Amino acid sequence: MFDLLQTSGLLRSHVEAGKVAFGINHQMVDFVNHKEKDLDLVLCRPGSGASSKRKPYTLASLATKWGIELTEDQQTRLEGLPELKEAPVGHVLVALEAKACMTEHGKAGPRLYDELNSSHQIVHGASSQALAVGFCMVNAADTFYSPTNQHNGPKANVHKQPQAAQKAIEAVSRLPRRSGSSDRGYDGLGIVVIDLVNDGTPAKLVTGPPAPSTGNIFHYDSMLNRVAHEYDTNFRSI
Repeated sequence: MFDLLQTSGLLRSHVEAGKVAFGINHQMVDFVNHKEKDLDLVLCRPGSGASSKRKPYTLASLATKWGIELTEDQQTRLEGLPELKEAPVGHVLVALEAKACMTEHGKAGPRLYDELNSSHQIVHGASSQALAVGFCMVNAADTFYSPTNQHNGPKANVHKQPQAAQKAIEAVSRLPRRSGSSDRGYDGLGIVVIDLVNDGTPAKLVTGPPAPSTGNIFHYDSMLNRVAHEYDTNFRSI
């Protein structure tokens, strides 16, 4: 959201005018098949429903709540953006589903595909005009300490890399993508590869293979620019 606000001037103007708000874990319903799913993040027109008993979040307050570490430059840029506020969700404009594949890539690949595939179907089943965005983070570390595999003391899962990460990336790459509101598929789809052992050492961003290279349609920047362009094109008149 931080990156998208910096990429789309139209979105910044909509936020500044109070035309656009956000929702977290918002339930969307497929109008045709009546399927329901909670989407991680939505950009929306503010609705008229009852708000939460707690004080609504802002993008900046969520960064504080979740302990997001920002550089001085990033903090300055965040403070320079218009205040994006949480609100009851009205008409959804953009819906993001985010998934991660940290270990057991062979088993995770089909699950990633199924979960991400159902998300865009529900988003566009609710509104063909809404933009569906998918994001997947894949671990390329040789070992990983899974929280669910520590019953008899610390034990790391061993990965055969880069083949393991590549399998998960290929699964996500097969997801359908669309170029118009009459199609079904994602309007933006990004894959980021990291090296995370989960033993307390910092995660590292992987920029070489098997990560999508700069200019690849699944590169994070490509996803960001495409979503910003689609937003600017589709929602000029709101």
